[in-house]
Amino acid sequence: MSSPCRNAALLKWVDECARLCRPDRVVWCDGSREEYDRLMAAMTASGAAIALKKRPRSHLFRSDPSDVARVEDRTFISTPSRVEAGPTNNWIAPDELKGTMTGLYRGCMEGRTMYVIPFSMGPLGSPISRFGVEITDSPYVVCNMHIMTRVGSRVLEALGTDEEFIPCLHSIGAPLKPGQKDVPWPCAPMEQKYIAHFPEENLIWSYGSGYGGNALLGKKCLALRIASAIARREGWMAEHMLILRLTSPEGRRFHITGAFPSACGKTNLAMIEPTIPGWKAECLGDDIAWMKIGPDGRLYALNPESGFFGVAPGTSYESNPAAMGTLKENVIFTNCALTDEGDIWWEGMDGPPPAHAIDWKGRDWTPASPTEAAHPNARFTAPAAQCPVISPDWEKPEGVPIDIFIFGGRRASVAPLVHEAYDWDHGVFLGSTAASETTAANIGAVGNLRRDPFAMKPFCGYNMGDYFAHWLAMGDRLGKNAPRIFYVNWFRKSPSGKFLWPGYGENSRVLKWMCERVAGRVTGRPTPIGILPRQEELDLQGLSLPHDDLAELLRVDPAAWKAEIPDIQKHFAQFGDRLPGRLAAQLQRLRERLG
Repeated sequence: MSSPCRNAALLKWVDECARLCRPDRVVWCDGSREEYDRLMAAMTASGAAIALKKRPRSHLFRSDPSDVARVEDRTFISTPSRVEAGPTNNWIAPDELKGTMTGLYRGCMEGRTMYVIPFSMGPLGSPISRFGVEITDSPYVVCNMHIMTRVGSRVLEALGTDEEFIPCLHSIGAPLKPGQKDVPWPCAPMEQKYIAHFPEENLIWSYGSGYGGNALLGKKCLALRIASAIARREGWMAEHMLILRLTSPEGRRFHITGAFPSACGKTNLAMIEPTIPGWKAECLGDDIAWMKIGPDGRLYALNPESGFFGVAPGTSYESNPAAMGTLKENVIFTNCALTDEGDIWWEGMDGPPPAHAIDWKGRDWTPASPTEAAHPNARFTAPAAQCPVISPDWEKPEGVPIDIFIFGGRRASVAPLVHEAYDWDHGVFLGSTAASETTAANIGAVGNLRRDPFAMKPFCGYNMGDYFAHWLAMGDRLGKNAPRIFYVNWFRKSPSGKFLWPGYGENSRVLKWMCERVAGRVTGRPTPIGILPRQEELDLQGLSLPHDDLAELLRVDPAAWKAEIPDIQKHFAQFGDRLPGRLAAQLQRLRERLG
C-alpha cells in the first residue's frame, strides 16, 4: 500500500525490512479505534482471541506454552566489546548477532502482514519523549502497542521528513506456506528466540517470541535497555520505577519514584489508597520513569508509557482496588482462565474460585485440578487513562518534580521497615545493593539473596558499574536539589514466620514519614545503616500493631548486617575496575559504623 510517511530514513528502513522479511503486504498503522477493533475482530474470528461477554471491548489470548514470559537468557546487549555490556548482561558481538538474526529474518513474514507502528514514548510535544517505529507481523502486538504507547498518524506527522526515531524490528518467526493453516499463537522454538539490543545504534531486533517485553518493543527494550544507554550519553535517567503523588491534608504535594524487584509490591504501591485520613495518592506511572533535570535544577519525571502491562495473579480488590477498577473494559488479557460466564479469572482474585473454568492452556479446570487455572505470569494490558487513581498530570509534558526515591526488597529479617540514606552517595549504595530473598531459608547466608541493583539488573543497557557511576554523576549535578533516598521492606517476619507489617494501603504510613522527613517535621534516629523512624514518628492511629512487632520492624541487628558484607563484596567484585571508588568507600563506612 502507499505510505503516509514523509521521513526518508524511515521509508528506506521499512523498504529494507520488507525486502528481507518478504511479507504478503505492508500496512502502516494509524492508531485509530477502528484499526484496533478491525484487528481484534479478525483475531477473534481466527480463534486467536476470545471476546469476553462480561467485559466490554475486552479479549483473552492464550499463548503457546513455550512463550509465556520475558526470556532473559535469550536477551542480548550487543556492544563492540563484552566489557561494555558488563557482567549482568548476555553479550554477542554485533556482527555475529546480526549475521545470525538476518538469516532468521530472511523470508520470516511470508504469508503474513507486516505492520509498521509509529509510536511515541511519552506524550507528543514533551521534551522528555522519544519516537520509535516497530515493525511486526503480529496483530496482537499492534493492539497491545495501541494501549501501551501513543500510536499512529500524529507520530508520523511529528517525524516529518528527517526527525530521528528508534527502529524496532520484530517477528514472531513463523512464516506461512501457501495454504498452511495458522495456529492461535505462532512463535519460533526457544533456541531461535533472540531479543537483541544494539545500544550504539539505538537499534532493537527481536525474533521468535510474541509475548510481552520480548515483543512490545517500546517497553523494556526501548524504554529501559536502549533508553538507559541514551540517558547516560545525554545526562538524564531511564529507570524501572513507579511514579506516585502524595498530597498532605495541608495540600502539599510530594512526588515519589520507587524501584522494586519482582514480587515486592511495586504496582500495588503505584496505585496505593492511603489509610491515613486526609492523605491522597495519585498514580503517575507503574513501571518506568524517564527523568531530566529541569530549568530550576530539580529532577522531573515522566511515565513514557500510556498503559499498564501488569501481572494478573494476586491482583484483587484487597491487594489493589485501583488496578481492579482499571480492568472493567478495553483490556487485553493473556493466559488468564476463562469462566463459564464469559469472564476471566486468576488465582488470588476476590471471592471463591469458579466451580469450572477453562485454564490458560484451554483445558477444563476445577478447584480440584492439580494445576493453576491462570499462568503465574498471566497479564493484563489496560489504558492508564482509565485507572481510577490516575493523576490528572500524568501526561504533563515537563513531568513532575521528584522529592523522594524509594528502593526496596523482600526480606524476612535483617532489613527494617524503612530507613533513609545519609546522603546521595549512601543512597546510591543502597540502590546498588538492593536484594530480595529467593528462599525462606536462613537470612543473611550467601545464596539466599538475589541482588537486583535499582531493580535494573535485567534492563540496564550497558555495564552496571558505569550505570552506578552515572547515578553518582547525576547526584553531583543535582546537588542540593537531589531527591532524598529511602529503602523499605514491607515483608519482615516474626521468628514464627508471620508478616509483621500489614502492607497494602497501610504502607501510606511509611510514605507519610518519608514526606515528613522531607518537610523537616521529624528527626528520625541515626543507626549504622541509615536514619530510622523513632517509634512515635510513625502514624499508627487506627492500626492495631503490637508494640513488640513495631520494635522488631524498626530493629537493626549489627551482627546480621556484618554477615551481609561478604555478599556485598562479592556482588561489587564482579564489576572490577568499573565499580566506582565512591561505592567501595560507602561499603567501608558501613563496616566502620557497624563496629
